[in-house]
Amino acid sequence: MASSPIYRRTVLQGLAACAAWPATAAAADHEVLNFLAFGDWGREGQRSQGVVAEAMGAAAAEIASRFVISAGDNFYPAGVRSVTDPHWRRSFEDVYTATALQTPWYAALGNHDHRGLAQAQIDYTHLSSRWRMPSRYYKVAGQALGTSILDLFVLDTSPLADRGNYDEMMQQLARGHLEAHDGRRQIAWLEDELRRSTAPWKIVVGHHPIYSGDHGDSAALVAQVAPLLEAHGVQVYINGHDHNLQHIRRGRVDYVCAGAGADAVGRVVAVEGTRYCLSRPGFAMFGLDGETLRLEFRDLTGRTLYRMQRRCVE
Repeated sequence: MASSPIYRRTVLQGLAACAAWPATAAAADHEVLNFLAFGDWGREGQRSQGVVAEAMGAAAAEIASRFVISAGDNFYPAGVRSVTDPHWRRSFEDVYTATALQTPWYAALGNHDHRGLAQAQIDYTHLSSRWRMPSRYYKVAGQALGTSILDLFVLDTSPLADRGNYDEMMQQLARGHLEAHDGRRQIAWLEDELRRSTAPWKIVVGHHPIYSGDHGDSAALVAQVAPLLEAHGVQVYINGHDHNLQHIRRGRVDYVCAGAGADAVGRVVAVEGTRYCLSRPGFAMFGLDGETLRLEFRDLTGRTLYRMQRRCVE
C-alpha cells in the first residue's frame, strides 16, 4: 500500500502543508494536539472507504495525530450483531491498518448502528487496543486524552433526532429489536458535564447534524443541544450523517460535518452560516493549542480542500 501512486501523492501534498500543522513533539513552548475526524465509513472496504483510509493514514503520520473521532454509522447497513461479527475485521481492523491510525478511536453511534446491536460496539472496547466506546454517550476528559486543553463529549443522537422516526423504528423492528432511551437524561448529563468542564477547548460529537445543507436541520437538536453549546462555551460540534463535508458557523459554534468516510451522495447546498460545503469523500483534520484551532478538510486523494482557523474565545 505504501508504494501506491495515491499514497505518494498524499505524502507530497502533506509535506507541503506541514508548516500549518506543527507536530506535538516539535512544540517546545506550548502544547499542540492534532487529530482526525470522520464518519459514515463501515462499507467492508468498498466504495471509497479503502482509499479514504489510505489518505487518512498518511495525514495522521504527517501531523502526529493523537486519536481519531468517528461520528457514527460505523457499520453499514445495520451495525454489528456481536463483538465477533465479521464486520469488525472487514470494515475496521483490515482497513485502517496504517501505523499512524493505531491510536485511540473515540466513536459515536449512528442511526445505522442502532439497527444492529449497539451494545456490541460498547463491548468491543474491552477487546480492542484502540476502539473506545465506554457507553452510549460519554465524556473523555483531558487527562485521558493526555492533554490539559480539551474535554471531549460524545453523544448518542439517534434517541434525540430520530424520536418518532417511523422508518428508523421499522428498520430496528425488522431486525428484532426496538430500544427505548430517555433522551432527557442524556441532555441533563450533557448540561451537567459541560457546566463542570474547565478545559479551554470543548468539542461535542454527535452523529446527526444540528444544522445541515443536506438532510436539513434537526429540530430536536436545534432545540435541545445547540443552546447548551452556546451557553457553555463549546467551540466545535462534529457530526456525520450527511455524506459530505461541511463547515457551518452559527453564533460562536463551528459545526463541522465529516460524514464522507466511504462515499459522497446527493447534493449539499449552502445554508445560513455555511463557510464551506462539498459532496466528496474525505475527512477532517484538527489541530489545536491553548489559543488556536485549525480545521482542514482533505479528500480521498489527500488533497487539501479547505482550511479554517479560529481563536479559543470569539
